[in-house]
Amino acid sequence: MGALVSWMPRKPRIQFKNAVYHVMAGGKGRGKIFRDEEDHEIFLRTLGEACEKAGFLVYAWVLMGNHYHLALLTPRGNLVEGMAWLQNTYTRRMNSKYRRSSTVFGGRYKSVLVESDPDAPYLPTLLDYIHLNPARARIVSAKRGESLLDYSWSSLSCVYVPPPTKRPKWMASAEGMSLMEATDTTRGRRALSERLDRRMAGGKKAATCGLVDIEGQSLQSTLQRGWYWGGPIFKKEMLRHMNKAGTGGKLGSMEEAEELL
Repeated sequence: MGALVSWMPRKPRIQFKNAVYHVMAGGKGRGKIFRDEEDHEIFLRTLGEACEKAGFLVYAWVLMGNHYHLALLTPRGNLVEGMAWLQNTYTRRMNSKYRRSSTVFGGRYKSVLVESDPDAPYLPTLLDYIHLNPARARIVSAKRGESLLDYSWSSLSCVYVPPPTKRPKWMASAEGMSLMEATDTTRGRRALSERLDRRMAGGKKAATCGLVDIEGQSLQSTLQRGWYWGGPIFKKEMLRHMNKAGTGGKLGSMEEAEELL
């Protein structure tokens, strides 16, 4: 499995076939990315087109007004190419809609490599984290008698709870259901949403699912300053990818590679 490091002004992007990432991007100056319902629909249509062009498969997504989260698989090892097309195309479409010439996104998107071993807790934890974003932002609240399904712009309400015939082909929904330990039946899909609603009802601590430590690393730390979400063996494998590819032999050890990240 060949790896590619794409060198950028700051942290390099580690790319390789079948890599999984948690991708996040925010609006310029913390401004809105999505101003109305149509903006959300345009982004999702653009995301679908990007997936078709780049071969991406998406496990989960949520659109949060001034930022978004994606959990995605890159079978071709081409995160940079696909993300550039997604964000540039969405920006052009927004500029055309609003008759302006400006930047939608605030700087560089963040991408965190995620351990995808189905027996490891990292990717399932990330999927719950993404779907619980509306609760953490207090857009929906159990105290008001609301459900996460009341938030329209997440893969929970748009993809996983509806029947399979209504799901886009670019969603890795079968794998997502398996990772979330849900059966793809009417009862199983209802149980999935009820499980997440119970987390929301458990208060802030429960809604921050995934922010607790797993083997000494928290998902919160990866959001703030990390570059991977996985165990020690996964970390060593990712550093090995980086050390072997695109560095011109300048890195003499995995520790030196990590310093660049």
